[in-house]
Amino acid sequence: MERIMALLILVIPGLGAALGIKWMRDALFGISDPPFALLWLQFFAGFLLFAAGLAFIGGFVLHHDRKRNKVQTRFQRRRNTR
Repeated sequence: MERIMALLILVIPGLGAALGIKWMRDALFGISDPPFALLWLQFFAGFLLFAAGLAFIGGFVLHHDRKRNKVQTRFQRRRNTR
């Protein structure tokens, strides 16, 4: 059950990122989608959606690998030495 939940957590932002890529591509080719009146606004919204999805997936994978100590030393958490 945990693996299915993890898959769903990754699929939803992945679909959002794919939609962002589609909006950016359509804006470059001059195709306007219904929620947007301006092409530059469509491109900007697509870029934000793509960046947010990519950042979420990257953070999820980094967190997963940190828990299993499978990251390089520069990505490991630093402990407070106070």
